[in-house]
Amino acid sequence: MSTDLIVQLIILLPLAGAAFLGLIPLFARSIRAYKGFLGAVGVLMVAIPFGLTAFLFAQGMDSAYVATLYTWLGAGDFSVSIAYRVDELSLIMTLVVTGVGALIHVYAVGYMAEDRSFWKFFAYLNLFIFMMLNLVLADNLLVMFLGWEGVGLCSYLLIGFWYEERKNSAAASKAFIVNRVGDFAFLLAMFILVKELGSLNFDNVLTGAEAMSEGTVATVVLLLFVGATGKSAQIPLFVWLPDAMAGPTPVSALIHAATMVTSGLYLLARLSSLVLMAPGVMTLIAVIGAVTALVAATIALTQRDIKRVLAYSTVSQLGFMFMAAGVGAFFVAIFHVVTHAFFKACLFLGSGSVIHGMHHVEHDLRHKGYEGPFDAQDMHYMGGLKKYMPVTRWTYLIATLAIAGIPLSAGFFSKDEILFKAFEYGYDGNPYAWFVWGVGIVTALLTAFYMTRSYMLTFEGKARWPMQDQLHPHESPRSMTWPLMILAGLSVVGGFIGLPKVAKELGLSNWIHDYLVGHEGHLGPVAEPEIHAHVNSLVEIGLILLGAGIAVVGVIWAWRFFARYELGGDQVIQNRFGALYRWWQSSYYWDRFYDRTLVRPVIGGAEKAFAPFDQHIVDGLVNAAGRVAMVFGWLFGRLQTGVVQNYALAIVFGTVLIIALILL
Repeated sequence: MSTDLIVQLIILLPLAGAAFLGLIPLFARSIRAYKGFLGAVGVLMVAIPFGLTAFLFAQGMDSAYVATLYTWLGAGDFSVSIAYRVDELSLIMTLVVTGVGALIHVYAVGYMAEDRSFWKFFAYLNLFIFMMLNLVLADNLLVMFLGWEGVGLCSYLLIGFWYEERKNSAAASKAFIVNRVGDFAFLLAMFILVKELGSLNFDNVLTGAEAMSEGTVATVVLLLFVGATGKSAQIPLFVWLPDAMAGPTPVSALIHAATMVTSGLYLLARLSSLVLMAPGVMTLIAVIGAVTALVAATIALTQRDIKRVLAYSTVSQLGFMFMAAGVGAFFVAIFHVVTHAFFKACLFLGSGSVIHGMHHVEHDLRHKGYEGPFDAQDMHYMGGLKKYMPVTRWTYLIATLAIAGIPLSAGFFSKDEILFKAFEYGYDGNPYAWFVWGVGIVTALLTAFYMTRSYMLTFEGKARWPMQDQLHPHESPRSMTWPLMILAGLSVVGGFIGLPKVAKELGLSNWIHDYLVGHEGHLGPVAEPEIHAHVNSLVEIGLILLGAGIAVVGVIWAWRFFARYELGGDQVIQNRFGALYRWWQSSYYWDRFYDRTLVRPVIGGAEKAFAPFDQHIVDGLVNAAGRVAMVFGWLFGRLQTGVVQNYALAIVFGTVLIIALILL
């Protein structure tokens, strides 16, 4: 099988699955009878591309391979082809997207089994994967932008999937609108590149960048970064992501773990050599990433909704990735993308398993006539679930320890490498990196604390839902627990692809660095800055021990704290931090700020400026067209008398008129 054919199958199979699943209601009367078949189709259309990608990965890459399907558009010397690039970076991202995506599809078979729009959900999921594959495999910025916009559209459809509830539709609209802000900046960057270089092909952009002025390069990189802040939820465009929890849990896992939110990081990594040419913008990237990581971590500490804790955790971890990109460690950012996909998907799917069980409790409560407050996603109504959901409990705990950075877990290696690279970049004479490193240390401690809090409030202590003596949640079906176990295993071993630099003295290598950056004369797709003052091995070991110590201290501290106070622990924290806690709980009032400074003025201005035009001009023209149609209808209606003689007279008159016209 040729590489061209393999690439085409990887791209087109999810699209074929989306088309088939979307059109199935036209051919099947009873969708419910075919749910098993439809679920299998949805899974296979992602699992097969994963197998094909693994085959390409196993073959090894000596150089990038470009599969060109056809020329999309062109004018003069400018042209854009539908072309896909297979190299080390795109292969890793495709493996993550299809591998984790396939597990999420399997999980969704059980999670969405009772939903009446089961077929539509899997059609949207397959379409999302197709768009994401266009994004990561694209050989030029325009095809990438096609996938970039496509995942934005699919996220709108998936976040608002349960559109009957207004809050879900509002969350979908919010995600769509906020992302358009970043997308506009991305478009401007492409316009500048076309003007300056006459091409959007990655090779041409990277080789031709040296011909552009420093100011132009900085402008392009800044605009690309603004685009990345939209997709990857960084300050100031992060507000859409926590509200995206309105979608079904498989959607949350798919968007927040391995796919859409990593798009911005992938964009910067793909153009890493261009980004390195704008050191001022790199400083901004690192600082924004650090501040976002800290802000999101403090907000996560106060949330009661288990999925919102994980959402803000995602924002914080994305901040870590941008910290890495801002100090030139693009391969480390991709490394953290990979490990984060494992443990965050496990956490989201684990939270979905918990919610699945608590919804059954809620159903039974309402059936028994309970009318009091209850929220199946509120951790304050959980507790003691380890007794009833052991598989979910253990997998959630493993993923929690991984994201906290407990030694030898996947999160330990990638998070520690980010902190080390920030320290090393500061040591090399870049002072802003010291700030980034310090904020990263504090955020790592907070991460360990708030994630352990989420575990303790959910699984440990006493049950806190009403009628806990009579009603108990149950473990989720195998279609949901098997993906959890696989992801938990990857959360343990996934970090060994990126052993720290000091491991070279033991004969071990940092595989992901060598694979992405290059080795033995082979130049990889990801660039890295030249470091002149390297940190010695003893300092590196000290930094590793510091990172490990922070994770262990954070976990033990939170474990003992919430084992002692249980639900009262939140109140203790609130009492100690007072007004600051209220800022955290209100997400620093970002949404209120946007509502008062942007949303209300725009809507109010539109109502005053455009409502009269709409009412009097637009509606007037529409109404006038309707009246004209009614008048002509009335006139022609008068001609339909029902008298045959009148019709015969009209025919004779018409015939005479036609003959007269011919003769004259």
